[in-house]
Amino acid sequence: MQYWARRLEQEIDGVMRIFGGVHQLRGIYNDNSNLFEVKENVPRKLVEKVAGDIESLLAKKVRALKRLANAAEKFQKAHHWQDNIREEDIEYYDSKADTEYMSAEDPDGEEIEREKSNSLKLEFTDDDNFKTKVNYSYAAVQIPTDIYKGSTVILNELNWTQALEDVFIENRKEDPSLLWQVFGSATGVTRYYPATPWRAPNKIDLYDVRRRPWYIQGASSPKDMVIIVDVSGSVSGLTLKLMKTSVYEMLDTLSDDDYVNVASFNEKAKPVSCFKHLVQANIRNKKVFKEDVQGMVAKGTTDYKAGFEYAFDQLQNSNITRANCNKMIMMFTDGGEDRVQDVFEKYNWPNKTVRVFTFSVGQHNYDVTPLQWMACANKGYYFEIPSIGAIRINTQEYLDVLGRPMVLAGNRAKQVQWTNVYQDALGLGLVVTGTLPVFNLTEDSSDRKNQLILGVMGIDVALNDIKRLTPRYNLGANGYVFAIDLNGYVLLHPNLQPQIINFREPVTLDFLDAELEDENKEEIRRSMIDGNDGQRFIKTLIKSLDEQYIDEVFRTYTWAPIKSTNYSLGLVLPPYSTYYIQANLSDQILQVKYFESLLPNSFESEGHVFIAPREYCKDLDLSDNNTEFLENFIALMEKVTPDSKQCDNFLLHNLILDTGITQQLVDKVWKDQDLNTYSLLAVFAATDGGITRVFPNKAADDWEEEPEPFNASFYRRSLDNKGYIFKPPYRDAGYRGLDLENNTIGILVSTAVELSIEGKTLKPAVVGVKLDLEAWAEKFKVLASNRTDRDQLGTRRCDPSSSCEMDCEANNKDLICVLIDDGGFLVLSNQEDHWYQVGKFFSEVDANLMSALYNNSFYTRKESYDFQSVCAPEAPSNTGAAPRGVFVPTVADLLSLAWWTSAAAWSLFQQFLYGLTYSSWFQTEEVAADGMEARETSCIMKQTQYYFSTVNATYNAIIDCGNCSRLFHAQRLANTNLLFVVADKPICSQCESVKLLQAEVRAPPRDPNQCELVDRPRYRKGPHICFDYNATEDTSDCGRGASFSPSLGVLLSLQLLLLYSSTSRHPLPPAACL
Repeated sequence: MQYWARRLEQEIDGVMRIFGGVHQLRGIYNDNSNLFEVKENVPRKLVEKVAGDIESLLAKKVRALKRLANAAEKFQKAHHWQDNIREEDIEYYDSKADTEYMSAEDPDGEEIEREKSNSLKLEFTDDDNFKTKVNYSYAAVQIPTDIYKGSTVILNELNWTQALEDVFIENRKEDPSLLWQVFGSATGVTRYYPATPWRAPNKIDLYDVRRRPWYIQGASSPKDMVIIVDVSGSVSGLTLKLMKTSVYEMLDTLSDDDYVNVASFNEKAKPVSCFKHLVQANIRNKKVFKEDVQGMVAKGTTDYKAGFEYAFDQLQNSNITRANCNKMIMMFTDGGEDRVQDVFEKYNWPNKTVRVFTFSVGQHNYDVTPLQWMACANKGYYFEIPSIGAIRINTQEYLDVLGRPMVLAGNRAKQVQWTNVYQDALGLGLVVTGTLPVFNLTEDSSDRKNQLILGVMGIDVALNDIKRLTPRYNLGANGYVFAIDLNGYVLLHPNLQPQIINFREPVTLDFLDAELEDENKEEIRRSMIDGNDGQRFIKTLIKSLDEQYIDEVFRTYTWAPIKSTNYSLGLVLPPYSTYYIQANLSDQILQVKYFESLLPNSFESEGHVFIAPREYCKDLDLSDNNTEFLENFIALMEKVTPDSKQCDNFLLHNLILDTGITQQLVDKVWKDQDLNTYSLLAVFAATDGGITRVFPNKAADDWEEEPEPFNASFYRRSLDNKGYIFKPPYRDAGYRGLDLENNTIGILVSTAVELSIEGKTLKPAVVGVKLDLEAWAEKFKVLASNRTDRDQLGTRRCDPSSSCEMDCEANNKDLICVLIDDGGFLVLSNQEDHWYQVGKFFSEVDANLMSALYNNSFYTRKESYDFQSVCAPEAPSNTGAAPRGVFVPTVADLLSLAWWTSAAAWSLFQQFLYGLTYSSWFQTEEVAADGMEARETSCIMKQTQYYFSTVNATYNAIIDCGNCSRLFHAQRLANTNLLFVVADKPICSQCESVKLLQAEVRAPPRDPNQCELVDRPRYRKGPHICFDYNATEDTSDCGRGASFSPSLGVLLSLQLLLLYSSTSRHPLPPAACL
């Protein structure tokens, strides 16, 4: 076998030396060294510069933010409250006025008339910065659907915030790069600039600024919250459902800076989930709570003492990571008589460090005085939730109470905070937002300071604007910049690629999930969160771009804090990217000469050229079609020169230089060779400068690799691995090779070109060949045989029982001979029925043999999770159910004007509105209504990759399975990523074994196990300041019931819609989360 292995190694090396042109290309670079300079990447200087640039960018936004916040406080203080203000007195642009949210048709096909609007009529123009139509002369207003915009509070809010428009406009004049400027009011009103029509899915707009991540972060300090839910026997049916939904909504008011636990109680208290202590309120933990809350069952009797003692014990546990700022207990109950004063005396008095918020849920006749007393005696607030419509408002207004110490702290609390990444609601894509709280500076008649927060001011910064400040192409294909926040979540990272847009939660990808986790990266992450700078050279594992392979590589990590922010910046650089080429094509005649080989009329003689779709010039139109992009590029180059100020001279000069260098490779090597002699479909070269040249031209028709070399898996892996890297076409388990007869299958073999110029080592290019699978499968059989070139096949077949030596050609009916790559994928085989399986994970071809290779340590398995995936919704468990739990008015009710204007009617409207929001409200199970489109959802995918262990190069073993054991031999081929395996063919089914899985699969529920992960929390830091106490706080305002001011027009139209939906054959579909 070693003899066969040497023959294979020699053949591969010979072909690559003759056709690959590694040595020749190295010589061409050396011959043209006068046309370029070798520049150095100095990591510490790069990090320092980029961090400074990002700091300057954000500092400009902070100045605009402070100007807005100060102006808002001044405008509100000067505003005179008007009790008799009317809608027609206010002039503003209602962003939803021209959008048919909540419109519907009645059973006769007539559209229900919408509430009349006094909104301004504006004209809009397309704007590239905002990716939508805007009007720079006005701001827009968005008011949540469940808030009556005709109320006195809202009209006064609209009145004084109108003055902000002039400040918005002035800010933009000073900084034209400003994106959305937003004031989110504590009343729910959003005023944003520039004006643009509102957008929301499904025509049901439930956006409320007070629930956006940036508002929550800016409106209060971090929270430690324990939610306790009364599940005694009296809490049944509708009331229990209201409580579950209330907890669901309460969890949505928490951010990643907060910690939470949820427990149910009757005679005893117990956590609703597997979490035994406070856990970070991140997306995955909140999802566990939301799922487990649905399993609460009402039984037993109420014991408030059990619930409160459990909650206080949770908050007093100092052995865990927590927010260590605001502490609070949120109790949901249907009522009771016990005030549990002894518990408060024991745990909370006299300092009252824990606020208590009580919620009376459902419609009942219990005395609510004890609930009001609990809240008032513990610096909290009492709320009533009689119906589903009251949930969203009353589960978020506790933030006003938490904001009191901030307001009373004055300027000390005026801290600009930067959010983690989230999806902009108006279509900008991924953004971060700078936030600043806005305080009410008015005083009462006794000169006491007002303690209400007016809202939060925010200014968006698009992630793409920050990325533009980072270096890219001089770092090489495998170098990159990243940034993280105090939670360890990435702000910048090449692997930050969320698949779901327009969701309510922030994008929270931890640095250790964006990369393959190890101890070195944990320490780097901790140092960055602590605000330190540093540098470390490490050996680590990385995942290939196509996520099929794992490579062990060396990297230098360099990091430093971005001053005046809570972000830290990092740079990752491979050793071969310490230096890079910078072309210097001052000779215009040479520029023209090299440029001519980009013209399509040269492709027939010099090979097809793909150019990387980079932003070479400002006026260059990008295109996903490379032929079209090349045409655009050539057309632009006929108008401008490579030295034009509108072009990136570094990119353009390097592109043209590499065009000329690869053209010389064609002339010196490829043109003189007959590719058919060695059964080659193509030869190719790809460069850092963005050129991919494929020869001959016809081979470009079947070229499937990315035109951007930095995005091509073969290119990046060749740089990180020594020798020749084989890459078969990937085939999933279901591939059957039906098109094999009509298409020639190719296998890429590539290797990096390493230069050493004046002692500086770099890898500016990758070269390779594309093998004809069918021809090389025949060649493989010959090379793995005892036949010489003079032998004739047919006279030497060797029987297994005889004493002669078997081989892979003569004994292909008895022996399986295969080449498998370092990821476990089949590359070549002596079995003709394997040819259509080339590119499949080998366990799909021979599960028994692949298991043996894994069990004998030829391969190591690496499992990881992709938290950014998108999945189709899971199949429903049963058929849809009719609406239930909703009061339907009688005919007498409909005829009664008093009924229409009553709180009951308004409550019914809200029940309907929110019934659309919560899928479980109108339906018995989690079932989509008939006719509803299946929507993709975010999900976690489990990935498994295999890679070579550090096992000895040669190994023999027996696969023991009774009377039909199999002998196999395995040997690594030197200077390649291949494993050569020879094994007996299985002669009976007893050798069946469990198939190793490699394909990405949807992670099962609770995988990864959140219950275990929370006991090993990752290191993080919260904001460095906390405002949870002020001695002058007035806690006398501590409770009220639910109150609503219905809009008769909206109410009438919504009631008709409700009646129509209740008599319709199908229930209305639930609204998607916004």
